[in-house]
Amino acid sequence: MNHSNDPFPYIEESEVLVEDMIDIESNDLIVYNDEFNTFDHVIKILIKVCKHTNEQAEQCAITIHYRGKCAVKKGSITELKPMCEAILNAGIQATIE
Repeated sequence: MNHSNDPFPYIEESEVLVEDMIDIESNDLIVYNDEFNTFDHVIKILIKVCKHTNEQAEQCAITIHYRGKCAVKKGSITELKPMCEAILNAGIQATIE
C-alpha cells in the first residue's frame, strides 16, 4: 500500500529459507580425464546423463582431455547427485563441487 506522502513503494516481503538459497544452482558437476575412457564413451554418457546435445558433449570431452577436467553441468546438489552417480557407474571419474 503506497501512501501519497511515502516516497518508497510498498514491497511485500517474502520468506526465503537459507537452505533453499544454498541448494540453488550453485554447484558444478565436474568430470575428470583418465587414460581409459574413449571420447565416444564420454560423449555418449554426457548426452544420456546430462541431456547434452552432441556438440555440447563433444566440447566437454575436448576440454576434459586437454585441461584434465570440465564442469559439465551446473545445478543443485539434489539435481546433480544422481547424474554424478550415473557417470561414476559408467566408469568415468566425476565429483560435485
